[in-house]
Amino acid sequence: MPTDGGSERIFELQEEIQQLKEAVVSHAVVDQAIGMVVALGRVSPDQGWAVLKEVSQHTNIKLRNVAELILVWGRTGMMPQEIRAALEDALDRAGPTQIPGTPPSPEA
Repeated sequence: MPTDGGSERIFELQEEIQQLKEAVVSHAVVDQAIGMVVALGRVSPDQGWAVLKEVSQHTNIKLRNVAELILVWGRTGMMPQEIRAALEDALDRAGPTQIPGTPPSPEA
């Protein structure tokens, strides 16, 4: 009796659809965070992407998670100090700026 692989294929397609949905959400989160970095740092979108990647690499936190933390900061004003410091450093390299709500540096 031949085996019907139809149900297995349906399961594979359902998994693929779920992965694509997650990718779309992740992409939207990253795009929104890039927008915040662009506005904050007065940098180009490409520089905003580079800043997010640098923060992710420097903190060893997945890029999507860094993006989520930046979006949470936009809503609540709260950001983990490690992310804040890495973001300030990356933005300083992309173009001098300061994250609103941080005390002025002693050099200022």
